[in-house]
Amino acid sequence: MPSLQITTNSPGETEQLGETLGLLLHSGFFLALRGDLGGGKTCLTRGVVASLAPQSTHLVASPTYAIMNCYPGSIPVYHFDFYRLTGDDDIAELGFEEFFYGDGVCVVEWSERLVELRPSDVMTLLFEYSGDAQRLITITSSGQKSDIVLEQLSDMLQQQKKL
Repeated sequence: MPSLQITTNSPGETEQLGETLGLLLHSGFFLALRGDLGGGKTCLTRGVVASLAPQSTHLVASPTYAIMNCYPGSIPVYHFDFYRLTGDDDIAELGFEEFFYGDGVCVVEWSERLVELRPSDVMTLLFEYSGDAQRLITITSSGQKSDIVLEQLSDMLQQQKKL
């Protein structure tokens, strides 16, 4: 499984990574976010929304109590937080799986709660603390679409380092 490790040094850098990634995403894409509370998942999501639905960026917050927020844009972003759900049965009962294959980009916090309903082609981002504001983000891809985006992201990040 292809992977990429990135260290960010602030919430702003994590958001910038999301913005760069957002430039590469298209309808039907699925981002599975994993990591502890306060790990940077919502910061990255804010960056993705800044690229795809910039008029909604200021609205991005953890949807823990709403479970899903929709940010309309050229490509809508469906932001899920499955922290309070127990698994596939809860997710299916709420009808969320219809969004997983729809016209938008799905960004799912606490994606480990999703097992059988999880699409096969997914980009997974694991957030780990590596200092007060520093995060080690390991990105893996599990299908043709996500493999291509991971390769494009790696190339873009290399180009940004050269500037």
